[in-house]
Amino acid sequence: MGAILPILTAVAAGYLSGALPFGVWLGRALRGVDVREHGSRNLGATNVYRVLGPGIGIPTLLLDVLKGALPTWIVPSLPALAGFPGGREGCAVTVGLAAVAGHIWTCFAGFKGGKGVATTLGVLLALAPAAFGAFVAVFVAAVAITRYISLGSVLGSLAFTATLAWRSGWDARSPLLWTGVALASLVIARHRENLHRLWRGEERRFSFKGEGPA
Repeated sequence: MGAILPILTAVAAGYLSGALPFGVWLGRALRGVDVREHGSRNLGATNVYRVLGPGIGIPTLLLDVLKGALPTWIVPSLPALAGFPGGREGCAVTVGLAAVAGHIWTCFAGFKGGKGVATTLGVLLALAPAAFGAFVAVFVAAVAITRYISLGSVLGSLAFTATLAWRSGWDARSPLLWTGVALASLVIARHRENLHRLWRGEERRFSFKGEGPA
């Protein structure tokens, strides 16, 4: 029974942080636009950028990264979480997974959120900077060459998972490795429609200027 409260606290803190729909809030506050009514109708940073441009898309991206990174950094150090099973690492991976789940299934927007990429990136920044760097390098290269955000996200997810596997010495008992597998699986699953469009040659390329509401 003593472990239940720390687990619930960690999950709640991670989920509620990840669930904050910054793309919706910034779009409404600064432009009077609900991004869920335009473009891909997704509240993540990519659609915000496409619909409202870099002035709101980039802040949304940074906030979505921070809402994954900050709780993963901060919550495990709280005294109330000292009894968490698996110690600080167990607590950190739990908070991180909950944050990504919160972004994907946010209670503040009808449980329909983003695809989890930016928040996953924040979790990686807190848990495993080398994996964060691998994702960024592969993502930037893929998008620069193809201008497909979805392809960059999927390839970046494979890159950070491979990095975590390498850093763990391919230890199947590593919590970080399995956290990476779970995060990559979520990102890839959330992009399954994009992958189908890529296969059919119908996926939209990314414009760095944005596209405006449509």
